[in-house]
Amino acid sequence: MASSTACTPPPSATTVRALRQRADRPLEHWSLAQRKQSRLVCVARHAGDRDVRDEASAPDDRRSGPSRLAPAPLSRRAAFEADKAGGRSTKRLESEPPESLVAPELVALAREADLFVLNLECCISERGEPLPGRVFHFRAPPVAVETLAHLGVNCVTLANNHALDFGPEALVDTLLHLQAGGIASVGAGADHEAARAPVVLETKGFRLAIVAVTDHPQEDAAGTDRAGVAFADLGGGGLPRSLTQAIVGLDADAVLVTPHWGPNLTAEPVEHVRAAAGALLEAGATLVAGHSAHVFQGVAPRVLYDLGDFLDDYRVDPELRNDLGLLFLVDVSGDRLEAIPLKLEFTHTRLASGEDAAWIEHRFVAACAELDVEAAVEDGRLVTTWR
Repeated sequence: MASSTACTPPPSATTVRALRQRADRPLEHWSLAQRKQSRLVCVARHAGDRDVRDEASAPDDRRSGPSRLAPAPLSRRAAFEADKAGGRSTKRLESEPPESLVAPELVALAREADLFVLNLECCISERGEPLPGRVFHFRAPPVAVETLAHLGVNCVTLANNHALDFGPEALVDTLLHLQAGGIASVGAGADHEAARAPVVLETKGFRLAIVAVTDHPQEDAAGTDRAGVAFADLGGGGLPRSLTQAIVGLDADAVLVTPHWGPNLTAEPVEHVRAAAGALLEAGATLVAGHSAHVFQGVAPRVLYDLGDFLDDYRVDPELRNDLGLLFLVDVSGDRLEAIPLKLEFTHTRLASGEDAAWIEHRFVAACAELDVEAAVEDGRLVTTWR
């Protein structure tokens, strides 16, 4: 198993001291065993549990709202996954082991990657209050870090619209739990500088830099002395200077930019997302892997517009089929992409088969063709190259 190291800015000493003083129990009791991961996986997002008050008032079906986890391993060989939902998915962790959310054969495939990066679309905390004005509030218990470790996750992006569902204290708890579990984070932090700082992961002498931003909501942006996310306005016809500067000059063999962009439940990238993707490549990104739609979209050369969902408990759209997904395996230093069909059952994800796999294959090939990319099925995997 290849070794990998990750560097990520820790929360400020002032923030950590304050949390230690105010926590219900000592910080060391939150911590999970340190884990060394040998791969980098880049995932679109993992969402956590809705607040218990939301859960109690919701009907026991998929209509009460989404909570998602999305894993995608990156490599030199890297894997990417869209979303992991964490509503009742994380509620399930109260009675079942952390590894119960994902089928063993899928975990084995994810671990083919040298690196695993994931979008974590929730906080990991037992504190905080639901932020007013939001329909859904995603929060996972500390044991959820063990699920990430079981998947082999090296780094998560927190640049999304649910990182602050339970306020800045819960976000900082998230940073500390991840750090204690040996998992790097990017796209959020205890202040503006930490939220925007890139992460560099290394495996087999190959250095991958990761830059994460979200284009919504602006009010969640980190401040000079306020925890938050790395916000970037991607709809204005160009990139913010701060984002371009973050990409240029990174000391790495490849640069992954993972934006949380565009509207939910859209089968193809909208105009401003396509324009931003081109601008990110021009700025120096080696690969762009986006998320937000909750359904996978087609790929263009070096652009995965949306990774889709990975773990879900949300109601299923009969046309868009958000209960079907893909695990993306990408050769970051080359030109090959493989995508493995997934079936998202209620709070459990496994490999797709039969009619489900055929539906995924047809839709992905057609979506790629719309973007002038040819994809084909090889041994049960969707494959394309872009050079």
